[in-house]
Amino acid sequence: MQSCRSDLFILILLSNTFNLVSQPDFPPVKVNLHGSATLSCSGRCSGLVRWTVFHKPTDVLAECDQTSCRSVKEGYQMIHDQYLKGNFSLTITDADFTKRGWYTCDCDGKDLCDVWLQIQPLNTPVQVKPTESLILKLDTSDPVEVVYNSTDAANQSGGQICTVDGQSLQCTPEYTQRVSAALELRGLKPSDSGVYTIKDKRNNEIIRTYTVTVQGDLSDLDRGKAAAVPVWIFVLVVVVFLSVIVVLAVVIQQLRRTNQQFCRPSTWAAHDDE
Repeated sequence: MQSCRSDLFILILLSNTFNLVSQPDFPPVKVNLHGSATLSCSGRCSGLVRWTVFHKPTDVLAECDQTSCRSVKEGYQMIHDQYLKGNFSLTITDADFTKRGWYTCDCDGKDLCDVWLQIQPLNTPVQVKPTESLILKLDTSDPVEVVYNSTDAANQSGGQICTVDGQSLQCTPEYTQRVSAALELRGLKPSDSGVYTIKDKRNNEIIRTYTVTVQGDLSDLDRGKAAAVPVWIFVLVVVVFLSVIVVLAVVIQQLRRTNQQFCRPSTWAAHDDE
């Protein structure tokens, strides 16, 4: 009976923890990439106040007590004057995608605040020509998915096209042969124009969007290729032209020698008559 109660308690605890992380009841703190973020927390505490990452409670970032504040890790700081007034805010000086997530502030080991930090999604406009490649930057090592939404009026397709988890890349059959491990989409066509979204699968957050416009027409590109003269043809023409000149020079030289040979007997005969 006691074992059943323990198992039930653990199950409820895990369930509550999952709901806390995946469904916040208050808006997150949002900041631009590499901006400064302030995680607010206030209350009463005459002892030690610490900030930690939610899933690493022993990994202290910054802390304050009645005498001073300490930045345990670079890039995280608390202000002692604010601490004395009950303001336990944490400042993150350079917020990047590795610093996304839940943070916990506690007083002598008792939770005071849980704050969720998000990085504002990046939007990158891209203009390319047909047959060129598109490189999608991930910005994070967390598992992500690539979602495509077409802006082509004749091709209103969309949906997940690839997922990336570490070194593992999985794409739909249509994109398997076109996407490399570095998330390089090769051989772009006008129908590939659209919005490509990089989304964090674990936290369901948008990391970056690429608004892609493929300019030009494949038929124009084909005509351009047809009109262009390959280099090897140009080189061949030059070689043939030079060869003809050399042959003509040799022939002319031979003709001159032949004429000289025919002219010499006549000259000798004229000398004999004299």
